[in-house]
Amino acid sequence: MILGIYPYLVMNGNGQEAIKFYENALDAKVIGVQTFGEMPDNPEFPIPIEAKDRVLNAHLKVGDTDLMLSDTFPGQPCPIGSQVTVTITIDNVEKSKEVFRKLNEGGQVEMPLQETFWSPSYGQVTDKFGVPWQISTQVADNK
Repeated sequence: MILGIYPYLVMNGNGQEAIKFYENALDAKVIGVQTFGEMPDNPEFPIPIEAKDRVLNAHLKVGDTDLMLSDTFPGQPCPIGSQVTVTITIDNVEKSKEVFRKLNEGGQVEMPLQETFWSPSYGQVTDKFGVPWQISTQVADNK
Protein backbone atom coordinates (compact mmCIF):
# COMPACT_ATOMS: atom_id res chain seq x y z
CA MET A 1 0.00 0.00 0.00
CA ILE A 2 1.18 3.51 -0.74
CA LEU A 3 1.61 5.38 2.55
CA GLY A 4 2.03 8.88 1.14
CA ILE A 5 4.03 11.29 -1.00
CA TYR A 6 5.93 14.42 -0.05
CA PRO A 7 8.30 16.97 -1.56
CA TYR A 8 12.01 16.31 -1.19
CA LEU A 9 14.41 19.23 -1.64
CA VAL A 10 18.01 18.69 -2.74
CA MET A 11 20.58 21.30 -1.74
CA ASN A 12 24.11 21.86 -2.99
CA GLY A 13 26.01 21.79 0.32
CA ASN A 14 23.91 24.41 2.11
CA GLY A 15 21.37 22.02 3.63
CA GLN A 16 22.04 23.08 7.24
CA GLU A 17 21.35 26.70 6.24
CA ALA A 18 18.21 25.65 4.36
CA ILE A 19 16.87 23.80 7.41
CA LYS A 20 17.19 26.96 9.53
CA PHE A 21 15.66 29.07 6.74
CA TYR A 22 12.57 26.84 6.33
CA GLU A 23 12.25 26.42 10.08
CA ASN A 24 11.93 30.20 10.34
CA ALA A 25 10.10 31.02 7.08
CA LEU A 26 7.56 28.19 7.25
CA ASP A 27 7.32 27.71 11.04
CA ALA A 28 8.62 24.22 10.34
CA LYS A 29 9.36 21.84 13.17
CA VAL A 30 12.61 19.92 12.69
CA ILE A 31 11.80 16.26 13.34
CA GLY A 32 15.29 14.95 12.61
CA VAL A 33 18.55 15.59 10.79
CA GLN A 34 21.18 13.02 9.76
CA THR A 35 24.51 13.99 8.23
CA PHE A 36 26.70 11.99 5.87
CA GLY A 37 29.15 11.72 8.78
CA GLU A 38 26.55 9.73 10.73
CA MET A 39 26.25 7.02 8.08
CA PRO A 40 27.55 3.58 9.01
CA ASP A 41 31.24 3.21 8.12
CA ASN A 42 31.96 1.56 4.79
CA PRO A 43 35.69 0.96 4.10
CA GLU A 44 34.94 0.66 0.36
CA PHE A 45 33.31 4.09 0.33
CA PRO A 46 34.88 6.35 2.98
CA ILE A 47 33.15 9.68 3.60
CA PRO A 48 35.44 12.62 2.76
CA ILE A 49 35.87 15.27 5.46
CA GLU A 50 34.08 17.92 3.36
CA ALA A 51 30.96 15.72 3.26
CA LYS A 52 30.68 14.82 6.95
CA ASP A 53 28.52 17.84 7.93
CA ARG A 54 26.37 17.80 4.80
CA VAL A 55 22.76 16.76 5.31
CA LEU A 56 22.05 13.15 4.36
CA ASN A 57 18.39 13.48 5.31
CA ALA A 58 16.33 16.05 7.20
CA HIS A 59 12.68 15.71 8.13
CA LEU A 60 10.68 18.87 8.77
CA LYS A 61 6.99 19.17 9.55
CA VAL A 62 5.13 22.14 8.07
CA GLY A 63 1.63 22.00 9.50
CA ASP A 64 0.46 18.48 8.68
CA THR A 65 2.87 18.12 5.75
CA ASP A 66 6.24 16.38 5.69
CA LEU A 67 9.08 18.24 3.98
CA MET A 68 12.31 16.33 3.42
CA LEU A 69 15.70 17.75 2.51
CA SER A 70 19.23 16.59 1.76
CA ASP A 71 22.50 17.83 0.33
CA THR A 72 24.22 16.47 -2.73
CA PHE A 73 27.45 14.61 -2.17
CA PRO A 74 30.49 16.83 -2.90
CA GLY A 75 31.20 16.80 -6.64
CA GLN A 76 27.70 15.69 -7.65
CA PRO A 77 25.84 18.16 -9.86
CA CYS A 78 22.81 20.01 -8.54
CA PRO A 79 21.44 21.82 -11.58
CA ILE A 80 18.74 24.45 -11.10
CA GLY A 81 15.37 22.83 -11.69
CA SER A 82 16.34 19.45 -10.27
CA GLN A 83 16.30 20.40 -6.59
CA VAL A 84 12.80 19.09 -5.97
CA THR A 85 11.86 15.42 -6.21
CA VAL A 86 8.72 13.62 -5.12
CA THR A 87 9.19 10.84 -2.61
CA ILE A 88 6.68 8.07 -2.29
CA THR A 89 6.67 5.78 0.74
CA ILE A 90 5.30 2.28 0.40
CA ASP A 91 4.74 -0.36 3.07
CA ASN A 92 6.10 -3.42 1.24
CA VAL A 93 8.90 -4.33 -1.14
CA GLU A 94 6.73 -5.94 -3.82
CA LYS A 95 4.54 -2.83 -4.16
CA SER A 96 7.71 -0.69 -4.30
CA LYS A 97 8.98 -2.81 -7.20
CA GLU A 98 5.64 -2.44 -9.00
CA VAL A 99 5.49 1.35 -8.58
CA PHE A 100 9.15 1.74 -9.54
CA ARG A 101 8.64 -0.37 -12.69
CA LYS A 102 5.54 1.61 -13.70
CA LEU A 103 7.17 5.00 -13.10
CA ASN A 104 10.16 3.82 -15.16
CA GLU A 105 8.03 3.05 -18.26
CA GLY A 106 9.54 5.46 -20.78
CA GLY A 107 11.68 6.96 -18.03
CA GLN A 108 15.19 6.51 -16.69
CA VAL A 109 16.53 4.74 -13.61
CA GLU A 110 18.77 7.06 -11.58
CA MET A 111 19.43 4.56 -8.78
CA PRO A 112 18.18 0.96 -9.02
CA LEU A 113 15.98 -0.34 -6.21
CA GLN A 114 18.25 -1.67 -3.51
CA GLU A 115 18.48 -2.28 0.21
CA THR A 116 19.89 0.64 2.19
CA PHE A 117 20.48 1.12 5.89
CA TRP A 118 17.18 3.05 6.10
CA SER A 119 14.99 1.03 3.73
CA PRO A 120 14.70 -2.58 2.52
CA SER A 121 13.97 -1.22 -0.98
CA TYR A 122 14.96 2.28 -2.10
CA GLY A 123 15.56 3.68 -5.57
CA GLN A 124 15.32 6.76 -7.76
CA VAL A 125 13.73 7.08 -11.18
CA THR A 126 12.87 9.95 -13.51
CA ASP A 127 9.58 9.34 -15.27
CA LYS A 128 8.87 10.00 -18.95
CA PHE A 129 7.66 13.51 -18.08
CA GLY A 130 10.99 14.43 -16.46
CA VAL A 131 9.67 14.19 -12.88
CA PRO A 132 12.25 12.72 -10.48
CA TRP A 133 10.88 10.21 -7.95
CA GLN A 134 12.36 8.54 -4.89
CA ILE A 135 10.74 5.24 -3.94
CA SER A 136 11.24 4.30 -0.28
CA THR A 137 9.88 1.25 1.49
CA GLN A 138 8.95 1.52 5.15
CA VAL A 139 8.16 -1.85 6.67
CA ALA A 140 6.45 -1.54 10.04
CA ASP A 141 8.36 -2.83 13.04
CA ASN A 142 6.78 -5.93 14.49
CA LYS A 143 7.97 -5.22 18.00
